[in-house]
Amino acid sequence: MIKAEAFDVIRGSSIFQGISDAEFSRLAEFCEERQMAEGTTVFIENMPGESLFLIRKGTIRISKMFAEGDEKTLVVLGPEDIFGEMAVVDGLPRSATARVAEDADLISLNKKDFESLCKSSPELALKLAMNIMRVFSIRVREVNDEYRDMLIWSIKGDKA
Repeated sequence: MIKAEAFDVIRGSSIFQGISDAEFSRLAEFCEERQMAEGTTVFIENMPGESLFLIRKGTIRISKMFAEGDEKTLVVLGPEDIFGEMAVVDGLPRSATARVAEDADLISLNKKDFESLCKSSPELALKLAMNIMRVFSIRVREVNDEYRDMLIWSIKGDKA
């Protein structure tokens, strides 16, 4: 459990859209705060997904292993960004690795606590779930756009 004030510097995060002061106090009861040093691994690709994370301070590098020993950075995230969000929805193995690129303060919410929040405060949980889905949807659309651009580029390159 954390204090509601822990959210003060990140209230602008998209995951908190529509969340009231009273709801921040309630949400704080289900979250934990973690300080992690640069180089620390938050989670590894294929390990069980258990928590989502919100960055208060620092940066997190999300990467994926493409070939033996060939790890590629997908994105670097900073304050107010969330990652690992699908873990509270599906609990499936992680699709990527998250490492601390710059000392970080994180707020985490695990799947079990999210489920407890759903039972005790369904309206707040629904707001969070809708915000998580909005973030996820935006990410899927961005990846689809990048994939389309890559295909167009490769087709043009073949004709040259």
